[in-house]
Amino acid sequence: QVQLVESGGGLVQPGGSLRLSCAASGSSFSIYDMAWYRQAPGKQRDLVARIISAGTTNYADSVKGRFTISRDNAKNTVYLQMNSLKPEDTAVYYCNANIRVFGLRNFWGQGTQVTVSS
Repeated sequence: QVQLVESGGGLVQPGGSLRLSCAASGSSFSIYDMAWYRQAPGKQRDLVARIISAGTTNYADSVKGRFTISRDNAKNTVYLQMNSLKPEDTAVYYCNANIRVFGLRNFWGQGTQVTVSS
């Protein structure tokens, strides 16, 4: 079965940077679009950035110019480079992917905490 394993979260000061990674593990699968979502306490889970297999990207207005999503197909990994972080970016960040494995299925990572604070 396919699993999404995240890393890179942590505590950072305002204006700092973090890079999140999410690697898909398993066998006999093909990855289509991959995305990052985030959910702050008391808020709904919202899309942060998405990248499709062709390389086209989409970003939430709140992160445009600060965050960059990318993928390494050879490593089955998606990244989220986060620069100029603000306290408002504090949330649990979740990796998401549409993957063909015995049919097309949607997978979520376990979530990783990002805290931006002085």
